[in-house]
Amino acid sequence: MTRPATQVHPLTHADGPAAPPLRLVFWETTTGCNLACVHCRRLEVSRQLSQGDLSTEQALAMIRSLPETGRPILVFSGGEPLMRPDIFELATEATRLNLPIALATNGTIMDEAVADQVKRAGFRRVSISFDGPDAATHDRFRGIDGAFEASVRGFGLLRQRGMSMQMNTTVARHNYRRLDDIYRLALDLGADALHIFMLVPVGCGMSLSQEIMLDPQEYESALNWIYDRSLEGKLHLKATCAPHYFRVMRQRAKADGRAMPPAAHPHRGMGEGSGFGVEGSVNDEAGKPKPEGGFRVQGSGFSAGSDEQAALESTPIENQKSKIKNPPPHGDMTAMTKGCLAGQAVCFISHSGEVFPCGYLPVSSGNIKTTPLPAIWRQSQIFQDLRNDSGLEGKCGCCEYKKVCMGCRARAYAETGDYMAEEPNCGFVPLRMRQMG
Repeated sequence: MTRPATQVHPLTHADGPAAPPLRLVFWETTTGCNLACVHCRRLEVSRQLSQGDLSTEQALAMIRSLPETGRPILVFSGGEPLMRPDIFELATEATRLNLPIALATNGTIMDEAVADQVKRAGFRRVSISFDGPDAATHDRFRGIDGAFEASVRGFGLLRQRGMSMQMNTTVARHNYRRLDDIYRLALDLGADALHIFMLVPVGCGMSLSQEIMLDPQEYESALNWIYDRSLEGKLHLKATCAPHYFRVMRQRAKADGRAMPPAAHPHRGMGEGSGFGVEGSVNDEAGKPKPEGGFRVQGSGFSAGSDEQAALESTPIENQKSKIKNPPPHGDMTAMTKGCLAGQAVCFISHSGEVFPCGYLPVSSGNIKTTPLPAIWRQSQIFQDLRNDSGLEGKCGCCEYKKVCMGCRARAYAETGDYMAEEPNCGFVPLRMRQMG
């Protein structure tokens, strides 16, 4: 069944099923940016679209409504969020409301004064993306010479101020065979976390050559690489937009006769004493839906917690305390959750106020200019569909790992037009299908 991507989907009745707490909000603060990445909009398009960014008053209203949904982490993303003039005013208000906040920036316009403001505004983690382990690879992807060195410098300035830092990398054919080099770069930078994003072919990403996409076997190999590196315990590794990883972890841990490695758990380092976990990441200027100008790709990362755990058929090994070497001094946001949390614990707000299940799934549930975010979160039919794993179709529907994986709903939608269809980039064959021959 194809579910059309209309601009606004109707809300259900207010007395419908209770909504889970919202754990992570990605907010595209602006479309404005200073880079020209190959996976993203042209700069002139971004500048034109930024005229439709939420006003300061509209943004403040959205931020002040968030406590009605729980205590979500609010990720200030973009575009390049530091190009928004009121960014620190908005961040300070979120901090005043005791909302954990994170910044997703490309890092290239960071200087001493801006780094001080980031710290002062209360950001608990900052992510910076690197599309390769060296300037040649990164700058070619980012479209501007010197971008790599500028990002390294920005990363260092924030690290010097004691910020919890995350490095993001989108994996495709251009860097798939350099994962070890990327890992070493994260260690050299002193990153608390390395989040590996698996490319989602939506929007502008669909214009990229299919030759850069990993096939299912390469995809599986990359996930196993993440698991192997996580055993080293040197930093926190996270596979993002890769719900299959939750299956891989269980399969590998069982085969090895070991508990799942603490460093393979989703991420730490933001919510001091917060008591909630995270499953996602922080990213810079990519991976956000753009109904007005197409969709971009790459991760919208940060990390979202979830209290869905009781329903995940979890085992005691998933509740172990971390034994990671040199844990970051920013508290613990670890939770073993599950793969795709779009619409279940996560949502995305576009620069113009449209609300989506995640930054890759272009089905809007409404606009915060006309409907408050808490109402959309509680009443969206799309979100209710995504919260019901019994509605999964194809091999995802009969998979023994569906409660911990769910498959990527955005990839399913990009391939079929149906966000409940089976994940197209998964090579695993469920037991039930194997038994049927």
